[in-house]
Amino acid sequence: MKTDYSFKRILVGVENSEDALKAFHYAVHRAKLEKSSLTLALVLEDEDINTYEILDKDFLKAARDNLAKQAEDYRQYALDQGVKTVDILISQGNPGEVIVKEFIPASNADLLIIGAKSRSRIRHYFGTQASYMAKNAEIAVLVYR
Repeated sequence: MKTDYSFKRILVGVENSEDALKAFHYAVHRAKLEKSSLTLALVLEDEDINTYEILDKDFLKAARDNLAKQAEDYRQYALDQGVKTVDILISQGNPGEVIVKEFIPASNADLLIIGAKSRSRIRHYFGTQASYMAKNAEIAVLVYR
């Protein structure tokens, strides 16, 4: 039975929703307090790209470059707040599946912190990626509201 309830490797899902930004700030705070490493998870969502855009290599490159710039801004903020190790993972696809199936194993995280609601109204109405990740992740999941 685990008696040490601190986490060494925190993975946080980052997007531009209010709950995700709160989750990010909490993850930074917790990583600093527990002297944990922090990995930022950003996913270019397929649902946000239409058929014409997905065929346009310039559009996809610009979208990935924009995501990489956002990630670097978040990384710098976390470093400025005193987190010692901040890594970035970027991919494309369904955020819940990418985080659970790719990012958790790649980061070797022992805690996933995510926002309760995504920025998409459709996902908010039909259920969130947060519920998928909480149900399917094999590590501790903190859903921040």
